[in-house]
Amino acid sequence: MTFDQVMQQLKKMGTAQNVKIYRRHGIGENLFGVSFANLNALKKKIKTDQKLAEQLWQSANADARHLATMIADPKSFSESLADAWVKDLNYYLGSDMLAGFLAKTSFVKKKAEEWIKSEDEWVGRAGWGLVGYLAMRDGTVPDEYFEKLLATVEKTIRQSKNFTKQAMNGAVIAIGLRNPKLEKLAIAAATRIGKVEVDHGETSCKTPDAVAYIQKAKSRVKAGR
Repeated sequence: MTFDQVMQQLKKMGTAQNVKIYRRHGIGENLFGVSFANLNALKKKIKTDQKLAEQLWQSANADARHLATMIADPKSFSESLADAWVKDLNYYLGSDMLAGFLAKTSFVKKKAEEWIKSEDEWVGRAGWGLVGYLAMRDGTVPDEYFEKLLATVEKTIRQSKNFTKQAMNGAVIAIGLRNPKLEKLAIAAATRIGKVEVDHGETSCKTPDAVAYIQKAKSRVKAGR
């Protein structure tokens, strides 16, 4: 599919109700309001297309950018492009989707280490999102690496920006789910941190309690769910 064809499809798929919902979640004016069911259908049709992904991202349309992260090629995606895309972020869903895609690249660990140091809310969020993916998916990273990151979260989360804090809390949970040793350390860190306050605006979203989430997930594993 060409760029123009995809944009026409996205426009047809958008709904006023979805626009209203997405805007409550911080997405700006440039969007059609396409459901993720429809985005996934387009993804299956297009498969992987790096050139088209870059064109869609450049459009600055939120739905097009969501799709871009779904069809981009992690094998040909460059670090410089990752740095360019992350600078365009201005809402949490975009940050999360970019992190989800970049978790498939060979430079995920490098970007995580760079971006968690950023004072930008969305870059920081993407960085901590990558930390979560590392904890859940990369068995080659030693426990000591995550122990240091737990200490970083504990030291800096209170002064971090709103949606960065939420991702940091998520990273603590992911680290706690990695293995029994890190579970104990993550729970101890989360207990000392206490309740993580995040302003979710006009939505019903809530930030999970890290200790309760880790313990509940552990119980599910024991129960074989």
